[in-house]
Amino acid sequence: MPELPEVEVVRRGLDRWVSGRTIASAEVLHPRAVRRHVGGAEDFTGRLNARTIASARRRGKYLWLPLADGEGAILAHLGMSGQLLVGDPERDPETHLRVRVAFTDGGHDMRFVDQRTFGHVMVAELVPDAFAPKDAPEDEATVPEPVAHIAPDPLEEAFDDEGFYRALRRRRTGIKRALLDQSLISGVGNIYADEALWRARLHWARATENLTRAEVTRVLEGARAVMGAALAVGGTSFDSLYVNVNGESGYFERSLEAYGRRDEPCRRCGAPIRRDVFMNRSSYSCPRCQPRPRNPRL
Repeated sequence: MPELPEVEVVRRGLDRWVSGRTIASAEVLHPRAVRRHVGGAEDFTGRLNARTIASARRRGKYLWLPLADGEGAILAHLGMSGQLLVGDPERDPETHLRVRVAFTDGGHDMRFVDQRTFGHVMVAELVPDAFAPKDAPEDEATVPEPVAHIAPDPLEEAFDDEGFYRALRRRRTGIKRALLDQSLISGVGNIYADEALWRARLHWARATENLTRAEVTRVLEGARAVMGAALAVGGTSFDSLYVNVNGESGYFERSLEAYGRRDEPCRRCGAPIRRDVFMNRSSYSCPRCQPRPRNPRL
């Protein structure tokens, strides 16, 4: 599933190619793509007609295109295989094309493509952002209602490091579970959680209530560093499903230190990377750099 860096790469592309343009028409080619839109496909397309798009925004793995009059936003979640692409409106339809948006200037259109149809797009109402800084500009002080409960991600100005530390200390769970809890921190998925913990030299089952402030700082620094590095090279693309708005893959996979490197030597100490089953997924760590705690929280 695309994680924060991959979604941020898409957001930047949309901001470049779509923001400031006026929609001429929208077409839904598969109703499942707009299943979260309460009014259905016809209402979805009707609400976009002649609307102008403002600057693209994101929180965690959700991204949205505010409508310039302040009356809602196009909200998208890419799910496991969703892509938002821009290109020549005369090009052949992509396989698994679900939604197409054309613009009044006749330039590049925007298309939502989703092989597995786990992603979705919708028009959502904007509500006050409880996490926005008090001095935030008006256009940055709202979020789509469906994501209002999601905590800021560590790359946002609104993220509160000290508040995150205090929240962890109140929990009785493992640090990796906490990193995947969007009520605490958004945007850190399975891949970048493993990478941040490798950088912080902490095992994924360390109890949150026992973490020191310095350890939590290392985790956040690791998360920001690894996601910043991934952003610089277009994100992590394991297959053709993870692309930017121009259909290009990122190549951060080559720089992963832990995730997916089972039995390969740790680049820090040489010990073979270990794979554990975690929440029906996998968790990768170095048994020497990230020793398993005596009382793990799974």
